[in-house]
Amino acid sequence: MRLKRVIKTALTAALAGAVAAASAQNPAQPRVRAAVEPDSIAIGDRFVLKVDVEKDLMQVVDFPEFENNLIGDKIEILGWQVDTTRRQGRDLVLTIRYLMTVFDEGTYTLGRFPVLYADKNITDTLWSEDSLTLEVGTFEIDSTSVPKDIKAPLDAPLKAGEVSGYILYGLLAAALLAALVYYWVKRRRQMPLFGKPKPAEPPHVIAIKALEELKNQKVWQNNRHKLYYSRLTDILREYIDGRWEIRAREMTSDEIMERMNGVELPDTRREELRRLLSQADLVKFAKYIPEAEENENAYLEAYYFVEETKPASPDPEQTPAGPEPERKEERP
Repeated sequence: MRLKRVIKTALTAALAGAVAAASAQNPAQPRVRAAVEPDSIAIGDRFVLKVDVEKDLMQVVDFPEFENNLIGDKIEILGWQVDTTRRQGRDLVLTIRYLMTVFDEGTYTLGRFPVLYADKNITDTLWSEDSLTLEVGTFEIDSTSVPKDIKAPLDAPLKAGEVSGYILYGLLAAALLAALVYYWVKRRRQMPLFGKPKPAEPPHVIAIKALEELKNQKVWQNNRHKLYYSRLTDILREYIDGRWEIRAREMTSDEIMERMNGVELPDTRREELRRLLSQADLVKFAKYIPEAEENENAYLEAYYFVEETKPASPDPEQTPAGPEPERKEERP
């Protein structure tokens, strides 16, 4: 009896090992589970179709592709994601999640979800264990209810804190604008920004200072004759403009002399002015190069023209300081 029991136990163990070996070489087909989460939605809401496939590591499965990303005519697939959600030895769970939506109410029967299965020379379609159903509802409108009027806004007293910020920014903007206007007016009138403006110098004082500055620059001594006579005649034009209000800066030499005929001048000064303007035109436009003595005489003629035609009673404080240039003999 004992021998029979030993033989029976050995045969049972051998049979179990053979079954296990066969199972390892030929694992069972994958198992498919599917669910709709949630299975009841409102129109336009999103839901998830989740499919789990339990399979062996070496088994190959694939998920179906839907034309135009539609299941049926109305359920729209917005996207999907495949992931391995569990793995233990050779066994694993492959999960795909479809994000979907639908815009028509009703009950949708999706049926059992298909999965393509391939193993060696076998190709088959596996189906989920449960049939899928989706309920899509809509909002109910109570047609018996009467619309109510929109309530008017409540009257609330205006608080100082609500407008103080606007008032402050407004005052700052006004102050800034006033400062810009003040600066622009001062600049336009060539006045100092702060303090009292200096009294304007008379035209003859401005002219004498400009002539002395021109002399100190030694322009013609550096063979810049055209520049020298341009500045010399510009000083005289500005003086004539300020002294007799003749717009000499915009006139030709002949036009200046024509307008000066109406001004009371000594004949000598009038002739010197004509000669000086003519000589300056020759230098500026005819490339005439005067001698050094002519340049000196031109400066003296301009200087004494201003000195002898200035107003009869000038302000002594506004008369420029400095020695008067030596007067050379007048040219015939």
